[in-house]
Amino acid sequence: MGAIRAAAADGLITFLWVFCVSTVRAATSLVTAALQIQGVAFSLFVTTLLIFALVFIFGLIAAAIGGASFNPTATAALYAAGLGSDNLLSMALRFPAQVVLHLPLAIMEVMPPQYKRMLGGPSLKVDLHTGAVAEGVLTFTITLAVLWIIIRGPRSPVVKTWMVAVSTVAMVVAGAVYVPNSSMINPHSELNITVLPDQLGL
Repeated sequence: MGAIRAAAADGLITFLWVFCVSTVRAATSLVTAALQIQGVAFSLFVTTLLIFALVFIFGLIAAAIGGASFNPTATAALYAAGLGSDNLLSMALRFPAQVVLHLPLAIMEVMPPQYKRMLGGPSLKVDLHTGAVAEGVLTFTITLAVLWIIIRGPRSPVVKTWMVAVSTVAMVVAGAVYVPNSSMINPHSELNITVLPDQLGL
């Protein structure tokens, strides 16, 4: 019963996460336009702040509903590291819940028309094999960084969350040369965070 509850919680928080994180690019555009401050550095700073806020809030929500997770890569990494209380049965239930219940296209129904163009999913700027290697390396790097932050990082949850946000944005920027709108942050999500690749010239 506990495994079923965990899978249901994963499905719920995954849906909410994908829905919210898909708005980051549009939200960054709105903030920079409202403040009338242009430039790549400021856009990246705003994006990092938004990711920080989302990760922090979703961390609180996940803890409140029993340690739910919205990222199968994180779930697998924590299981492999021997952290948490998951077993093979709970993992077998949680993975499908995280994949099936994310419903990323729901955001298309509420996003204003002028921002729908910002909801594009991952695409390749290189050949398939290079793109696959790039995604693999980036996913491994961000997973390793997040594990280090969680296990060996500072005790302050605010500082940890900020470090996760900075690492995430750094990896997306690094991967934008190969895979714009990279899905490495949440591999099952087709509509994931972007960092304004058009402004970065990528």
